[in-house]
Amino acid sequence: MSEALTHDVYQAIADPSRRKMMELLAKRDASIKEISEHFSFSRTAVVKHLLVLSEAELVSHHKSGREKIYSLQPAQLLEIKEWISYFEQFWDNKLSMLTHMVENKEDY
Repeated sequence: MSEALTHDVYQAIADPSRRKMMELLAKRDASIKEISEHFSFSRTAVVKHLLVLSEAELVSHHKSGREKIYSLQPAQLLEIKEWISYFEQFWDNKLSMLTHMVENKEDY
């Protein structure tokens, strides 16, 4: 029994080209042809990137005539947002320390 290849969200967004595709799709749904116009690599490579995004459930597609139209599905990004939010405490702490140092620079 073979299992379908699946990609996790982190793996899917690790590639800058896939992140750019997601940014494009955040603006509007697009066909493979329209997405390909923004990249210097082949349509086949674009399709492979879209497959990774699709398997991570970050994009979906539907048929419109002979074309596939892709749409962003940002709900899966919530996992990343939640993971990153844990680390905000460290950023907030560093910013508070910097603010304190700047406001009290005569003490240093």
